Amino acid sequence: MPAVSKGDGMRGLAVFISDIRNCKSKEAEIKRINKELANIRSKFKGDKALDGYSKKKYVCKLLFIFLLGHDIDFGHMEAVNLLSSNKYTEKQIGYLFISVLVNSNSELIRLINNAIKNDLSSRNPTFMCLALHCIANVGSREMAEAFAGEIPRILVAGDTMDSVKQSAALCLLRLYKASPDLVLMGEWTSRVVHLLNDQHMIVSSASTDLQDYTYYFVPAPWLSCKLLRLLQCYPPPEDGAVKGRLVECLETILNKAQEPPKSKKVQHSNAKNAILFEAISLIIHYDSEPNLLVRACNQLGQFLQHRETNLRYLALESMCTLASSEFSHEAVKTHIETVINALKTERDVSVRQRAADLLYAMCDRSNAKQIVAEMLSYLETADYSIREEMVLKVAILAEKYAVDYSWYVDTILNLIRIAGDYVSEEVWYRVIQIVINRDDVQGYAAKTVFEALQAPACHENMVKVGGYILGEFGNLIAGDPRSSPLVQFNLLHSKFHLCSVPTRALLLSAYIKFINLFPETKATIQEVLRSDSQIRNSDVELQQRAVEYLKLSSIASTDVLATVLEEMPPFPERESSILAKLKKKKGPGAVSVELEDGKERGELNGGADRGGEAAIAASNSTPSPSSDLLGLRSAAPVGGPAPSAGSLLVDVFSEAGSAPPSAASEDPAPPLFVCKNNGVLFENQLLQIGIKSEYRQNLGRMYLFYGNKTSVQFVSFTTTVSCPGELQSHILKCIPSLTHTKPVEPLVEGGAQVQQVINIECLTDFVDAPLLNIKFRYGGALQNITLKLPVTINKFFQPTEMAAADFFQRWKQLSQPQQEAQKIFKASHGMDTEVLKAKLLGLGTALLENVDPNPENYVCAGVIQTKIQQVGCLLRLEPNAQAQVAPPPPPTHTHTHTHLCAHALDSHTASVCPSLCGSHCITHCTHLHVITRYCIYVKDPHRVGSSKSH
Repeated sequence: MPAVSKGDGMRGLAVFISDIRNCKSKEAEIKRINKELANIRSKFKGDKALDGYSKKKYVCKLLFIFLLGHDIDFGHMEAVNLLSSNKYTEKQIGYLFISVLVNSNSELIRLINNAIKNDLSSRNPTFMCLALHCIANVGSREMAEAFAGEIPRILVAGDTMDSVKQSAALCLLRLYKASPDLVLMGEWTSRVVHLLNDQHMIVSSASTDLQDYTYYFVPAPWLSCKLLRLLQCYPPPEDGAVKGRLVECLETILNKAQEPPKSKKVQHSNAKNAILFEAISLIIHYDSEPNLLVRACNQLGQFLQHRETNLRYLALESMCTLASSEFSHEAVKTHIETVINALKTERDVSVRQRAADLLYAMCDRSNAKQIVAEMLSYLETADYSIREEMVLKVAILAEKYAVDYSWYVDTILNLIRIAGDYVSEEVWYRVIQIVINRDDVQGYAAKTVFEALQAPACHENMVKVGGYILGEFGNLIAGDPRSSPLVQFNLLHSKFHLCSVPTRALLLSAYIKFINLFPETKATIQEVLRSDSQIRNSDVELQQRAVEYLKLSSIASTDVLATVLEEMPPFPERESSILAKLKKKKGPGAVSVELEDGKERGELNGGADRGGEAAIAASNSTPSPSSDLLGLRSAAPVGGPAPSAGSLLVDVFSEAGSAPPSAASEDPAPPLFVCKNNGVLFENQLLQIGIKSEYRQNLGRMYLFYGNKTSVQFVSFTTTVSCPGELQSHILKCIPSLTHTKPVEPLVEGGAQVQQVINIECLTDFVDAPLLNIKFRYGGALQNITLKLPVTINKFFQPTEMAAADFFQRWKQLSQPQQEAQKIFKASHGMDTEVLKAKLLGLGTALLENVDPNPENYVCAGVIQTKIQQVGCLLRLEPNAQAQVAPPPPPTHTHTHTHLCAHALDSHTASVCPSLCGSHCITHCTHLHVITRYCIYVKDPHRVGSSKSH
């Protein structure tokens, strides 16, 4: 920067500022400012031309007046004129005035742009920096249009000075964030990336030779943090050598964290810990290195008792995310006592909340009772701001990990007793649903709620639960004289006058139920209904109920009354409303525990313990109501590895789910969706893609839900469905169409959700799956995601019932080698009959009972429906738990149609035979432990149910 001469001190400006500071009142200040404004206006309008110094001085005064909070409506042209000056100080003041006072809609923008272009082309580094700073400060779309092409050239030019490169890089970043659609890097991208190797500190943020720059004994902490954060934007490297080097770097960072500090200065520990936490974030993002994940967990565990509050907070927050990884979940659980102690003793409410989140995240069947008990204990003294969230979490954990239903009922009633004001309707609705759906808990629930209602101070939510349960199941405890029908009624009615109108209405419904359950209480209850306080009640709802219930009990026969007031039927299967409320409250960053699929929602403890289901995740994302779009199982972090060939058998033939893929893989389609049509297809920190699909004959319809999990809008959001190779021409036809009633804008607001419908038609058999490409910009960075849509040939199966004689007759007819395929493979899980049957049915075939002479075998039949032809398929699954060596397989045909319906039977088991139209079934597996053995035969008969042959 040029030296400022003595004359640039602008004595007039100094005097004006001194006068303003010496004003004794606001009125005096305004008077002085008005006088100065009049003087400046007269100077600008005077006949005498002002020199550069005077213009600069008066423009500075206007800028100072503006900063004091007064409006400035003149002087803009004089500031623009200063841009053409060859003196640094005059040009600087002109750019400063424009950056602060000129808006993007000003008529002077064109003049300003011309001046900026002149300075950028001048090759004067000082003037170029001033121009670039102005562009970045204004950052308008007009400036992006004018200079988006010029700035990258300056940035990568070989003769550009380092200080100008720094300004150009920051300016380009500003425009890229403001108008990403206008800043098209294209050919510049690779050249800009090479700037990371620039030896100048200003350009690369630090020298690539890290020893040239240390900050309190920590080499280049800012550069290290930026690079580690940058790597979190990408999936793990596929190249083994690159991945090995990266793992080595992460291990080095973890090792250095264990070394004694080289300085007692706080700056040293801050820099060292900043790098460590970014490294741990990258390890969590990849979620593929068990050793690193466990080491990261142990390192964070040391911070849980650190004297620095911020470190304890960050450690708890990071461990919440680690708890969702199958590799580190057990390691996280070892710190349960420390986390419980933090929940009890931490002074900072935010740290206590993170501790509660971590307890929620590490909860499973082994520690559910302990964690729920601790959270209930904490609720009694918890801050009011987090009580509702704590209540929801306790209710979810109690439902998901209930050892028995009596414990669940006790927990929810205790929850209402402790924090009744924060128990939302969803919580007590849910306990009612579960009690009604479970016969074995109804008597216990009636007894427990009856005892709870005897407390002198009883929360209204307890009265609601008591009224509902006793009205339905009070007869189950009526045999005990201590809980006789009249005692139950008197207990409920003693709470009546203390309750709100909705609760009184519920109690009136319970009373009429009592008349049906206990005829001996009829006279007493009719007297209550007949009282003036009921039939003349000022509330219309209560009055109507009292009159109608009184009339119903008086004129209806016992049979009619029993029919009208019969017991509530079981509730239909549905997503837990408590879980939905927590998602809405916490957004995508919320920790979430999904209830197992495949089980009735009334059943609490079915399904896998953890497996591949989304356990609990925590992040720094801004809350959004679209955390889980379809109420489906959450996904593991996107950074995790794609399922390997040897893992798909576990994914499909076990109760554990599978995490959605992070990108297109070599599989025909994500294995999770071979036997199911709904789920989360993809999820990362920014975006969640949910899927629902349905198929009928050779037609299908797929609904995709794109959810923005952040508070920042997605810009230039586009989706493209493509069919590679022959898939487009004559195998599969995908027609994407948006279901919006108005044209879809390329912007997806934070927390918003966009739905897309894809219509699918199967023309003939196929191998590859359609590709879905999603592109959008987030925070200026281009996000490009490619996924394989879960469209497999078995989606077009039509189940076919066959008798045993017909099945084996057709089976024997298939004697050609190309008509059959066999594979013997190892399974890594024990055979669960019901689970296996469900998987086979999920393929779309019919499971034929009592067909095979060996009851251990499974026999299936189906027809693949295509537009051109129908293809029959017979399948036998032969478990052999005793054999150590399977019999040699019959001849198989190895065609490319390997990754289809048998996808669900082995790691990449395939589907139908090649003679069906060039398709066949073949499997392969890797590193699976021997538990049982299967032998799969898939043959293609003549068209099942048709005289047409292939």
